[in-house]
Parts: sequence; structure tokens; C-alpha cells
Amino acid sequence: MNKVNNPVLIILAFFSIYVIWGSTYLLNKIAVTELPPFMLAAIRFMIAGVLIFVIAKFMGMKLSITRKQFINSTIAGFLFLTFGNGVVVWALKYVDSGFAALEISALPLVVLIMMRFIEGKKIKTMSVIGVILGVIGIYLLVSQKQLISQEGTAIGMFMIFCCMLSWGYGSLFVAKADLPSNYFINTGYQMITGGVMLLIGSLLFGEVWSFPTEWSGSVQLSMLILIVFGSIVAFTSFNYLLRTVSPEKVATSTYVNPIIALFLGWYFLNEEITTQSVIAAVVLLTGVYFINTKKKIVIYSRFSKRIKIR
Repeated sequence: MNKVNNPVLIILAFFSIYVIWGSTYLLNKIAVTELPPFMLAAIRFMIAGVLIFVIAKFMGMKLSITRKQFINSTIAGFLFLTFGNGVVVWALKYVDSGFAALEISALPLVVLIMMRFIEGKKIKTMSVIGVILGVIGIYLLVSQKQLISQEGTAIGMFMIFCCMLSWGYGSLFVAKADLPSNYFINTGYQMITGGVMLLIGSLLFGEVWSFPTEWSGSVQLSMLILIVFGSIVAFTSFNYLLRTVSPEKVATSTYVNPIIALFLGWYFLNEEITTQSVIAAVVLLTGVYFINTKKKIVIYSRFSKRIKIR
């Protein structure tokens, strides 16, 4: 597939996955207080997918893809959206938005470990240090009795970890899968397939659906921002970056996401930021830095010989 290595597009795409996605934790937290989680996610992604196809058709883009590309898009849609996002939204019913973002900041560690066990890539010394720091950071995060003693928090944290596994594997899968060459169309198919699977999950779990006219103004606004910016803009940027830079570099969005999510959760929802959470954040993000710091040692060369970290 052709890669569009435009520096300006890459910078804007990173801004999208850094800042916009950092705010989606707050927006999902607001919406899930009124709406069933799988219904929320299903509506968000299906509407976003339809809008993408409408815009693409208006711009004269071809929507046709091969059978293999559709299957791969469906797999990616499940890994990223149906499970990877839908279950996080469910977990936000029990876990603070900033806390969830902080836990997900360990994603680069998960990607690195998966690359080691799935693809046989060697883990260098700096990365080993990063993994150790990451494990310590996660322990500090989840060992806070005042947080895990709350009802549903423990299972919520466990399911978020499972979502990280799904996102991590999805990142490796997308980096080499045969997908639509147009990143916008690629995003649309993942949104539609992921949203349909979320719809099926919502029906299977017996969630009660409601019309947007019945939602509060804050939920309506949150859903609008989630659809336009959190889904169409940021997820298109995410897919673009996965095909132009390396998976672990894309995962560095977790440097910024938890900081934004923690601040917004504290400012708008009065979520508590404990001293131990701050220490855990510093240790975790330091571990992520060790994994992604630029050194003249190539971690892998199968997809791009330019990837030099540790």
C-alpha cells in the first residue's frame, strides 16, 4: 500500500490521537452516566461510519474493497472498537475517567511484550528497564485500597487490561494486514463493522435504547464530539499513523492521554487525583519513555528499517 509520509499530516494526526483521544475519556464518562455502554459505542461508531462513507462518496472516493480487505477491516473493527473501546466504555461506569486513561498508558509495554512473544523481536536493555518500571507503575496504580474497594472497580480495571491486549494485538495486526489503501475508507469500514457488532452485543445484553431527544444536553454534546472528532478525525488519524510510522510510536499517545484525562476528570467531574496515582503516572510514563526513547538500536526491521529506539 502507498504511504503518505507528509510531515504536516503526521503532526496533525499525532495531535488528534494525543489531545482529542485524551478528552474522550471524559466525554464517554459523561455519556455513560445516562446511556447503556454498548448502545453508546454502537451509535457513535455506526453514525461516524455512515458519515465517513457519505463524505467519501461526495468527494468521489471509491468505496469498493476486496473480500479480504473487508474481513481484515472487520477483525480490526472488533479488536479496536467492539471490544477494545466498547468494554472500556462499560468499565467507565465503575472506574474514574482519569484512572482508566492512566491504566491504558501501559499500552506501549503491552505492544512491546506482544512483539517479543508473537513476532520474536528481541527486547533490549532500555526496554527491559521500561517494562520493569511499567509493572511497578501498574502495581502502584491498582494497589490503592481507597480505589479498588469501590464496587465494580476491580473488575473494571481487569477488563480495561483485557482491552489493552485487544488494542495491542490490533496494532500489530493492522500494521501488516491487507486493508483499504485509503485511510478514510479504511476507518469507515472499521467503524461500521465494529458498530454493528456493538449493536448485536447491546441487544444480546438486553440494553434499553432511547432516542437522542430523551438525552440531556451534556450527553448530546458529548456524543456529537465523540462522533465527529473522537471517531472520524482521531480514528482516521490513528489508522493513518499505523501505516506510516511504527505501532509502538503510535502507542506513545498514552504519554499525553492520561494527563489530559486526569485534568479534565478532576476539573469537570471532581474526580480524585491521589498522590499514589501521581507517583504511578510518573513511574509508568517513565517506563514508556524508556521503551520509546531514540537510541541507535533497531528493535525490529520487518515493517520499517527506520524504527530506532533503545
